Amino acid sequence: MTAIQGAARTGAKAQSRSASAADWTPTSWRGRPAQQMPVYPDAALLAGAEARLRRYPPLVFAGEARKLKAALAKVAAGDAFLLQGGDCAESFQDFTANTIRDTFRVLLQMAVVLTYGAGVPVVKVGRMAGQFAKPRSSNVEKMGDVELPSYRGDNVNGFEFTAESRLPDPERMVQAYNQSAATLNLLRAFAQGGYADLHEVNRWNLDFVRNSPASERYHDLAARLDETLNFMAACGLTSATTPQIAETDFFTSHEALLLPYEEALTRVDSTSGDWYDCSAHMLWIGDRTRQPDGAHVEFLRGVRNPLGFKAGPSLTADDFLRLTEALNPANEPGRIVIISRMGADKVGDKLPELLRAAKKEGRSIVWSCDPMHGNTVTAANGRKTRHFDAILSEVRAFFAAHRAEGTHPGGVHFEMTGQEVTECVGGATDITVDNLNERYETQCDPRLNASQALELAFLLAEQLKAERLSVARARAAT
Repeated sequence: MTAIQGAARTGAKAQSRSASAADWTPTSWRGRPAQQMPVYPDAALLAGAEARLRRYPPLVFAGEARKLKAALAKVAAGDAFLLQGGDCAESFQDFTANTIRDTFRVLLQMAVVLTYGAGVPVVKVGRMAGQFAKPRSSNVEKMGDVELPSYRGDNVNGFEFTAESRLPDPERMVQAYNQSAATLNLLRAFAQGGYADLHEVNRWNLDFVRNSPASERYHDLAARLDETLNFMAACGLTSATTPQIAETDFFTSHEALLLPYEEALTRVDSTSGDWYDCSAHMLWIGDRTRQPDGAHVEFLRGVRNPLGFKAGPSLTADDFLRLTEALNPANEPGRIVIISRMGADKVGDKLPELLRAAKKEGRSIVWSCDPMHGNTVTAANGRKTRHFDAILSEVRAFFAAHRAEGTHPGGVHFEMTGQEVTECVGGATDITVDNLNERYETQCDPRLNASQALELAFLLAEQLKAERLSVARARAAT
């Protein structure tokens, strides 16, 4: 492509963005088909809750969202790696400082391990401070002879199986806002107040290695990390002299499922004049709500936050291109994260078609792997679970597909917690189906516990190091 052709294409894309923005408003989604949305019995109560949320301060700021987009642009270019993780669905009941701290801590531990393995910065994005609403495979749930509306997340209705609890209540959106504000306040304090110091994080990693049944496998990497930090300290690069060692950037994200809540927190940025959804730095569209002509795509195409959408095995190349065009007509680097959630047995067959389509069209994309949702099974005791080996298998197949197509595997997306729950089977701690009832605490989908999540980070670091060496050899050969 010549410089003139490139400039013409960029200009056309910019005009496409302007044209698409001209016919968009924060309420235009209301004229489109909306999947997975609750039916509120009292329209006046809903309107009142929305009105209050519109008056509340933003939870995040446009400048922070732009900073994340710039970081994701580096991921798209292969110069950084995305780590996105957190709870399946946040809970009003389990809202404590310790719960927030423990999940944040494990994400920091994983990021340090991945940074060392990948040799590039890790962009840290939590499924936190807003991940309340959940899509459901059925509108109703049945126990015995009783049938009630499905639980859709704490910002919609209650988990208890009673008619009163399952009634959608708009006041829950206000409670979700307040909990998100408190969570963000604590996360910012942790990220900037010394808790994220690299020396402290690596000490936590060393504790994990000492206590892990597979400690020999991880000892070498942990020891080299420790040596590197000691060398940096000897050179005068300490927490006191180098703020980057003691602080970190941490961003929030959630599935933009409950559109009345998202609309109410959408504001015009005073510096750019653009609309931003100020409920989180990044929003994504789920596999069940990614219809190109649907309400969720319509809403998110008009906000300037970094966006994502889940790519399940049913996504065709044509719909994939329609979605990327609708959500990122200007092809801005860092704007779009494609979160592949194919399943370990399907990713090798389904993902390459999308990779080839994006490459042919020159789309700038962050490719991330969600190895959780496509690998959910029901155990013999009736519990939903996920097998550690299947999760790892999908991650490895995701990397293999990118290697074969000459594209960049940009990140991973995990449902996880900082607690030592027993919801996913396998891993070095060898959780079995018989162990599931010991600490099965999720209100929706099974999560990796702290040990399993960190174990995956060590294994992924080995994979990233191998990929980096392979790329270096290929460049040297040419």
